[in-house]
Amino acid sequence: MKKPPSAIEPEDPAEIAIGERLFLETRFAQFFAANHNDVNRPLIAGDPVMEFTHTTTRSLPGPFAGQSMNCAACHLVDQQLDQPDGGMRTYSDLAPRSPFPDRRDRGDTRTTAIRNAQPLVGSAVPRNAGLLLHFDGEFASLEDLVGDTLTGRNFGWLPDERDQAIAHIASVIRYDSGHGELAEEFGGSYTRVLTGTAGDLPGTLVLPPEFRVDVATATDQELFDAVVQLIAAYVEGLTFAMNANGAFNLSPYDAFLAANGLPRQPNSGESDQAYTTRLRTALDKLTSPVFILDDGETQTFEFHSQPFNFGEQELRGLRVFLARQPGGPRLSSGVGNCAACHAAPHFTDFKVHNTGVNQFEYDALHGDGSFAALAIPSLAARNADYNAYLPATPNHPLASERFRAVADADDASLTDLGVWNVYATPDLPGPQTRLKTFLCDVAPGTDCGSIDDDSLLTRAIASFKTPGLRDLGHSGPYMHNGAFETIEAAVRFYRDASEMARGATLRNADPRLDDIALNADDIADLTAFLKALNEDYE
Repeated sequence: MKKPPSAIEPEDPAEIAIGERLFLETRFAQFFAANHNDVNRPLIAGDPVMEFTHTTTRSLPGPFAGQSMNCAACHLVDQQLDQPDGGMRTYSDLAPRSPFPDRRDRGDTRTTAIRNAQPLVGSAVPRNAGLLLHFDGEFASLEDLVGDTLTGRNFGWLPDERDQAIAHIASVIRYDSGHGELAEEFGGSYTRVLTGTAGDLPGTLVLPPEFRVDVATATDQELFDAVVQLIAAYVEGLTFAMNANGAFNLSPYDAFLAANGLPRQPNSGESDQAYTTRLRTALDKLTSPVFILDDGETQTFEFHSQPFNFGEQELRGLRVFLARQPGGPRLSSGVGNCAACHAAPHFTDFKVHNTGVNQFEYDALHGDGSFAALAIPSLAARNADYNAYLPATPNHPLASERFRAVADADDASLTDLGVWNVYATPDLPGPQTRLKTFLCDVAPGTDCGSIDDDSLLTRAIASFKTPGLRDLGHSGPYMHNGAFETIEAAVRFYRDASEMARGATLRNADPRLDDIALNADDIADLTAFLKALNEDYE
């Protein structure tokens, strides 16, 4: 849907513009640090990992070939817009798992991350319980996420190289000459831009005082912190389109709500779940719906190969999406129970759940029932032998990460237990309070004051954050491991997972799975509805 004039975004503030420059910067990575002799001279040969952008079916020419890793290599927007199997993205990659720079020089043979890059659009919207970022809730702030990414494995740095990474990033800032395409577009050298006092800087590039740093006198840590703060500001500004009243307005679904006078957002002080209940009630009273049809002009898609429609099938899908099991006899179809975790208008509860994705991957390699039988240590046993079980950190650089690994047909000890790796982990204090609350919420009615950490850790097994569902057409493949190439396949998975949950064969199944009841028609209708949440993000 084309943006009306009133929806055109104003020019970005300086902190977002400079944050974008840093997001695109390709000199912060370990490969550049190891292969340059001047921060202002291009590499003789780029990092091989940048040569291609991998999809589920092919490899596309990399938009940053000849350079080293940056944020945008995995969080793509329009860099692959015109490539087959590319297209517009919501700051996400195209691969089931994101690529890693080669670090065999230090014995790390991994070529991909354990998960793919989550979309950044809408990732930092305000929420009552506060932020939890990454699929396993590892980070409680954008600054923590950005800082660990810049100094972590995605940028080629190993856990014991954090100080080196900070020193290198500071040197790029300190010695940048202001030449090159990014510098020319974004105000010149980093010294000039980050200090922020040059009288001839364009007003759109003059940083507010709270984002400035005196590059000439700042320590490495102060320069690094300034970089982190600016990239975080940029990411925070990535949101789906809204009207002047704060209602989403560019998807066929949003157009349908508007055309029928249905509530489009929570009232002040109203929770997303309460709003979703109110929307369900209003929808039940809708007797003569006004449908949305692609008109080829204002109501049409530019970046999706589907019509801009919200018709009878999409409405049926919305009803299935919102449907819950009644208080009486259970229904055997027509109940998605999706809003239990994917509440409107963001279509996520921002919490953590185990839907069985990891078990399906593990059992496909090792046989049905293998994940259910996998020996997983208690909290005391896990924390007593950090290196044997938990994620590598600067405090424990040699940790095995066996339960934060890609499942391997040749090694049954490897799998990804998601939130289990983070909850009550001594090296990761930031998200603990929020994770405890979310794990208590997994089973409705839990008294958080009486449940112990060992029990909550069991609930954390194979749990991952609930993703948002807006513009899924620009963020596949789906799930943390890219398990499904299509929306329909992902919906079908929930039918299968719910059957396993009811049969008590899904380990640590979220109780909300029990209430899902879908037939083939429901799956088709749900798929149509989810596609109606697409929009032309730009």
